[in-house]
Amino acid sequence: MKHLNGKKVAILATNGFEQAELEEPKRALEEAGADVKIVSPESGEIQGMHHADKGDTFKVDLPLDEADPDEFDALMIPGGLMNPDELRTNIDALRFAKSFFEVGKPVAAICHGPWVLIDAGVVKGRKLTSWPAIATDVRNAGGNWIDREVVVDNGLVTSRKPDDIPAFNEKMIEEFAEGIHKAA
Repeated sequence: MKHLNGKKVAILATNGFEQAELEEPKRALEEAGADVKIVSPESGEIQGMHHADKGDTFKVDLPLDEADPDEFDALMIPGGLMNPDELRTNIDALRFAKSFFEVGKPVAAICHGPWVLIDAGVVKGRKLTSWPAIATDVRNAGGNWIDREVVVDNGLVTSRKPDDIPAFNEKMIEEFAEGIHKAA
């Protein structure tokens, strides 16, 4: 079933993303009918990782400095350790992510991906999960961290790790299909 026909989804990523956390959600979104674009501060290709080992490279569809969040219906942020750590220090990446929250567009983040949301200032008062090592960061930013394979809070979908991807994909597609959520 093509629940996401006509929907445009941005995947915000840079070098060092956990490959399964970009590749599998991207495939699920495309199979559901979404037009998916990898948006990155880098141009050309970005490097995926299998934990600490290099994986494949992926083509950047749209440089971040040319990306208009108004052209997308939803945002997905993969984890890995280096990817979100790099993105959370990039003011343009933070503005891009925050803009989805400002208008109630759905967002999905997995593993260390919520680091980007913390630095974008959008987790206060929200329920979410993440890789357990950043649970304190989530709590310190005012979020309610829950240890569950997938947590959904008003259009925000989060998961902990690659093992959670099937549940993450299911809820991400459901929330993205619902579209705009009332501002929290």
